[in-house]
Amino acid sequence: MISIRKANDRGLTQIDWLKSYHTFSFGEYYDPTHMGFGTLRVINEDSVKPGMGFGTHQHRDMEIISYVISGALEHKDSMGTGSIIKPGEIQRMTAGKGVAHSEFNASQTDPVHFLQIWITPAQKDLKPSYEQKTLPQDKFNELLLIGSEKGGRHAIIIHQKAELYVAYLKSQASVTHEFKQHHKGWLQLIKGQVSVNDKTLHAGDGAGFQIAGSVTITGVEDAEFLLFDLAN
Repeated sequence: MISIRKANDRGLTQIDWLKSYHTFSFGEYYDPTHMGFGTLRVINEDSVKPGMGFGTHQHRDMEIISYVISGALEHKDSMGTGSIIKPGEIQRMTAGKGVAHSEFNASQTDPVHFLQIWITPAQKDLKPSYEQKTLPQDKFNELLLIGSEKGGRHAIIIHQKAELYVAYLKSQASVTHEFKQHHKGWLQLIKGQVSVNDKTLHAGDGAGFQIAGSVTITGVEDAEFLLFDLAN
């Protein structure tokens, strides 16, 4: 079974400096039918005005992943980590026992557009940690592993039975992923249009896959998307 989460059906937080779409319940947006998808708890699509951002705040017991679509995101945390994340990079912060961090638009002139993703870890009270990886930009029409339990050259470590892929798909090209038994999947479309089992997704749309087996994703036009493979 495939369930579609249309972009316009997401929750929305909009204030002077921030526009944030919530695929799942978050903050003041509450929808009991969209509390997450397995261990995938949050997908927020955020646009932040130049020079603005989220001041220092606390997290614990969560894998927090940032994926920048355009612009540059500045990160600082209580572990002493400071970095700027740009398109073609991915960042993971394990909040674990507790960590404070801030996220700001690194530019004074251009907005930053990014996804913030939360995955519930397999264990509580992990040691807080941080990781950032550069992704290959010359790989088209394939699923690139960018996050897993073991990590890898271009893959951050996720402290959960989860795999995260990115695809840069050309129009009319297809990729196929085989989900293991007792796994489920979520596709989040970032750019363009794709077709999944005769259903067309547009930028901002999501799709949940509740069955074992393969799924084929075809570019209706050039597209960029994330695919999560999650143990039930």
